[in-house]
Amino acid sequence: MTIFPPDPDLDALRLELARLRAARGWSYDELATRSGLARRTVIEIEQGRTVGTLKTWHALAHAFDTPFDELFVALCRGHGLPGAADG
Repeated sequence: MTIFPPDPDLDALRLELARLRAARGWSYDELATRSGLARRTVIEIEQGRTVGTLKTWHALAHAFDTPFDELFVALCRGHGLPGAADG
């Protein structure tokens, strides 16, 4: 029997991106400049039109000075984290 992991909450991830950007008062242009990404890329990720690559999210984590794993914990909203005991 194969047990598949729950689906990641991609909406929560993009909302976390929007939250971090808003908390700093940054425009799309500011985040694009700080991350080295195109403004269009930042907008498309935040608005849910694309997920982005691992390299893209790595750049965003550095721009926010946020540990990569803290950024991605949003993917597990609504279900337990891997390795966490069921409560």
